[in-house]
Amino acid sequence: MTIANEGLVTDLGGRRYRIERGWARLPDGMSFGMVSHLAASSDGRVFVLQRKDPPVLVFAPDGSFAGGLLDGRVADGHGIHLDRRPDGTERLFVVDRDAHEILCVSLDGAVLFTLGTRHAPAFEAPFNSPTDVAVAPDGEIYVTDGYGNTRVHRFAADGRHIGSWGGLGTAPGRFMTPHAVTVDPQGRVLVADRENGRVQVFDRAGRLLDVWGGLQNPMDVTVDDRGIVLVSDQVPRIHALRLDGTVAGRGRAAINGAHGLAVGPDGAVFLAELAPETVTRLAPVG
Repeated sequence: MTIANEGLVTDLGGRRYRIERGWARLPDGMSFGMVSHLAASSDGRVFVLQRKDPPVLVFAPDGSFAGGLLDGRVADGHGIHLDRRPDGTERLFVVDRDAHEILCVSLDGAVLFTLGTRHAPAFEAPFNSPTDVAVAPDGEIYVTDGYGNTRVHRFAADGRHIGSWGGLGTAPGRFMTPHAVTVDPQGRVLVADRENGRVQVFDRAGRLLDVWGGLQNPMDVTVDDRGIVLVSDQVPRIHALRLDGTVAGRGRAAINGAHGLAVGPDGAVFLAELAPETVTRLAPVG
């Protein structure tokens, strides 16, 4: 499939981007499964989570295919997060939604540890069809347990469960589907509450600080290199929000919606696109 790119640009928070749809190139004979999410490492590689084997596809900084990870290990990949430790070590956290498990793996695919009990869903406890994971600078881990439990779980860096918050509902502090999570530069936990059409802002202990509305089924939330919060929704569009929740910009960059977002070391934004399944790169210009 050929996707026209020439001249396509968008603006997010005062920065213009060249839209490069179909950036990730597979070898002849390979095709994408459902492209669910992605993560970018400090060396410019992009790790794409798809719902087929191999579940993690690795692409070089120029978009060429560089291999696959975790073949046969992930039942239903939903979210992926790249964690950078203070010593420079990088790890991938992979959310296996329907196996109710979070995997922490090295960048070459070696499993370092897991959270949850594989194929053992737990009601109102970790996990019941989780959706996303984020790691704070001090190593604490936050998981949106989205479909079955509608909660956020907090773990210590050693994997010990510290606590949970949320529950099903529309009131502030509750969720319909907590679909994505990130930790912002202020140490706050931002949760994309999809069917409630909002991002909810919490402190690390789960105390509600703010609610940002005006979103149509937000799918992912991340923070770029400028400290701008990027939220993809199902209009489809990408919202650029300041850390106080005010709107810095908004644009249409995805064809039918970005299920996942990631920011590269050069400020490029990568989109896990739905139907057609592809990876789009938003390259900063000017």
